[in-house]
Amino acid sequence: MPEGITEDEVRGLFSLWNNALATLDPKKVADRYSKTGVLLPTVSDKPRTDYAGIEDYFTNFLKHKPSGEILESHVTIGNNWCEDVGIYEFSMGATGKKVKGRYTFVYETHLASTIPGIKCTRTASGRSTTTTPVSCPRAIVTAEPITKDEVRDLFQLWNGALATLDPKKVADRYAKRGVLLPTVSDIPRTDYPGIEDYFTNFLKLKPQGEIESGEIMIGTNWAQDAGIYEFTMGATGAKVKGRYTFVYVFEDGEWKISQHHSSVMPEASKPQAITEAEVKNLFQLWNSALATEDPDAVAKRYSKEGVLLPTVSDIPRTDYALIKDYFVGFLKKKPQGEILESHVTIGSNWCQDAGIYEFTMGATGDKVKGRYSFIYVWEDGEWKINHHHSSVMPEAFLGPAPLPEIEEAVV
Repeated sequence: MPEGITEDEVRGLFSLWNNALATLDPKKVADRYSKTGVLLPTVSDKPRTDYAGIEDYFTNFLKHKPSGEILESHVTIGNNWCEDVGIYEFSMGATGKKVKGRYTFVYETHLASTIPGIKCTRTASGRSTTTTPVSCPRAIVTAEPITKDEVRDLFQLWNGALATLDPKKVADRYAKRGVLLPTVSDIPRTDYPGIEDYFTNFLKLKPQGEIESGEIMIGTNWAQDAGIYEFTMGATGAKVKGRYTFVYVFEDGEWKISQHHSSVMPEASKPQAITEAEVKNLFQLWNSALATEDPDAVAKRYSKEGVLLPTVSDIPRTDYALIKDYFVGFLKKKPQGEILESHVTIGSNWCQDAGIYEFTMGATGDKVKGRYSFIYVWEDGEWKINHHHSSVMPEAFLGPAPLPEIEEAVV
């Protein structure tokens, strides 16, 4: 029987893919993927499910001359498969730019289904035939059978747990060594308390998910479902689309989530065309972040150079820490906003929404009306708030506007 793979050897598999990037040859990178490999890339909304699609993606990506480095890694080794998930950073040789992101690699002895994925081909000796020797996982004699339809149904178990609004029930869907790379948090959740903590806030949005498209792969006692899903937030009515990967393992007599990677839709390095309706809907992303009552989630809706001129503070908030600090206090009122009047302007790589909004303070029932302006910019694959100015209505200081004078009719 071949020797089992170690955690260090699993991490070493990344170097094979990284070395292929260094050749700047998209075919050599695509060759690292198995025949049924799946790539959900960083800067494209299009899932790549075959060799031609994967090669096409890297034809453009390699123009940046990327070189990757793993900053944080969490390895899981199963029966005949293994995975490596965490944080990596790319240095773009063409521009000098550095780009940090979350990654997931899933490996199987003969096949790999990944984001991005790599194959591990085993010889009779159990060592890799590639230039860097790597042991492949142990084989297993028995397996728990599962069909593609049953794999897809596993999502409904997780979605049903969301519907309970109980973070413990959701966390129970994950394996003992499950890893969650969530959509709206930069922190990998690698244990039960961390996963439960994430859903404590996320469930305040009352999310319900629906899979729009996905590719399923079945291995020995593991399965993967990767694709596009959309959430409807019951608390706000907002709809949010994202990419997903679920890796399931058979543990203690049932299928559990070993790895869950969720990310926003990126599409390319330049902003997509945006409509007035879509600009107005950006407010709902911010409003949904308010509903989590998590100041960190709200602060992340602002761009790296975002500026907040808040309603009830004289201090301009010009960085992440100051913006977060403001919302620590404001969120205690449990605010939820509604736009009453909106005026949208769309420019090149920016857009603006200005008008009147009203907040209902869940903590007291008070309603507060104000003026707003949001200026959005495209940053790191999504629209972020670059400038937010909020002020009370002038009537609070000046009183109601005087009625227009009516000239007396000439008799």
